[in-house]
Amino acid sequence: MAKFLRTEIRSASEGALIEAATLIGDGLPVAVPTETVYGLAADATNAEAVARIYEAKGRPSFNPLIVHVPDLGAAERIGIFSKEARALAEGHWPGPLTLVVPKREDAGIADIVTAGLETIAIRIPAHPAMRMLLEMVGRPLAAPSANASGSISPTTAAHVKKSLEGRIALILDGGAAKRGIESTIIAATDGRLRLLRRGPIDVADAVEEDRGTIEAPGQMESHYAPSKPLRLDAREAEEGEILIGYGEVEGELALGKDPVSAAARLFAALHEADASPYPRIAVAPVPGDGLAAAIRDRLRRAAAPRT
Repeated sequence: MAKFLRTEIRSASEGALIEAATLIGDGLPVAVPTETVYGLAADATNAEAVARIYEAKGRPSFNPLIVHVPDLGAAERIGIFSKEARALAEGHWPGPLTLVVPKREDAGIADIVTAGLETIAIRIPAHPAMRMLLEMVGRPLAAPSANASGSISPTTAAHVKKSLEGRIALILDGGAAKRGIESTIIAATDGRLRLLRRGPIDVADAVEEDRGTIEAPGQMESHYAPSKPLRLDAREAEEGEILIGYGEVEGELALGKDPVSAAARLFAALHEADASPYPRIAVAPVPGDGLAAAIRDRLRRAAAPRT
């Protein structure tokens, strides 16, 4: 659980937005209004900043997060847009549409944002406060809903404070969310358009609904998992294993000394271990509640036998 903070609600004035941009620059999440629901925004290029989103939300699932950018040019610097994806973007952005597209190799987005996947979920928001914040920060912002894990998505600043008081420093109040439900999500990969989540934008006639592979927020668990067998709660490597250490357990790779650093490193470490010459992977114990419990849950899923 995040340490207790004094949570302030400030009207989304220029001064408050400057404060929010400063906090984000310092690696801290801030609650921000959008036209869909309030988001908990952090620098999408800073893995530890994004890990603090999860810390504030309590015991979350490591879903891929939506990356918010100010314009199509910024979107195309981090994602690869097909002709069909670009047409959707030009027709509905800024607005409550999220597009899942292949991630560029040089995107610079932290692995924790995409849950280790090779695709990225991108949106250009319409709310003026979020748009101004994006311009001030000058970086893409990851922003899931600003609520404790498992609770109702917030549509007012008061909802955010009720859910996250003491866990974040600042809530920007931009009034009630205009749409009040999360964005429509469409995947534009492999030459197809697939509806991953219904929302305010009605495009059902133009796409096929996908109930299979999970690639975006609002769906069940399915993220990057290594191709090699994964052993949990290991205190030393056995023959043929590469050990990912944590805390006092040292390994060839390391998650860090605390849950925030471990969450930030989780997917990158799994990728590195999977690419190593070792045929198997071992991971040290990650004890604790809150974010640590979420890390253990993600590791259990990665270690589960393939069916």
